[in-house]
Amino acid sequence: MRHPLVAGNWKMHGDRESVANLVTSLLKIDCEAEIAVFPPYIYVPLVAANIGDSGISVGAQNASEHDSGAFTGEVSCHMLRDFGCQYVIVGHSERRNIYSETDDQVAHKFAAVQSAGMTPILCVGETLEQRDQGKTLDVVAAQIEAVIERVGLGNICEAVIAYEPVWAIGTGKTASAAQAQEVHLALRQQLGDSGGKTRILYGGSVKAANAAELFMQPDIDGALVGGASLDANEFSEICKLA
Repeated sequence: MRHPLVAGNWKMHGDRESVANLVTSLLKIDCEAEIAVFPPYIYVPLVAANIGDSGISVGAQNASEHDSGAFTGEVSCHMLRDFGCQYVIVGHSERRNIYSETDDQVAHKFAAVQSAGMTPILCVGETLEQRDQGKTLDVVAAQIEAVIERVGLGNICEAVIAYEPVWAIGTGKTASAAQAQEVHLALRQQLGDSGGKTRILYGGSVKAANAAELFMQPDIDGALVGGASLDANEFSEICKLA
């Protein structure tokens, strides 16, 4: 049985005080799901130190595909691991769309994260235009296949996948539970027998109000939560529903 995971992507939000307050609230959450939080790079050490051995995991929102070198402004996977990161988000739609990360670059980052001993959370998803054109399953399949070609089927099955329809991120729109389940099932089928153990999360305006129905779906194993992860009460409710 797959253990549910609720991951909070804080994006570029917070300061020392608000981060410390949020962590204090997170430590009070009592739930069966695994919890992971993804603060901005600069707050990773602070969060890791305050979380301690509570069982909450800490991750990074991005990482360089390079081990080291003259890459000003970049942070390597080994640096992140050195500060306690256990997960790294790769291929988030904002990285793909705003920073023009390609499927190939995402695959290289995925490989770098695993090589450093951390678990990638691979994000895949379609735009509204692609959904309207009936291309959803083709788009996400191609994003998965690019990583399989780089690391092999076995390695991608050891990671976490997050289906995040681009049109539902930060818009208040959410894929219906049936729509999300359709894509999650297709992803699991693409992975084959090994995909039965792979956790696939849903991301896209997840809130306590819609989490329960999403989590009832047989192939949805938790959530990648954006804005709601900055609200301790809201995030706590989502975790308890997983």
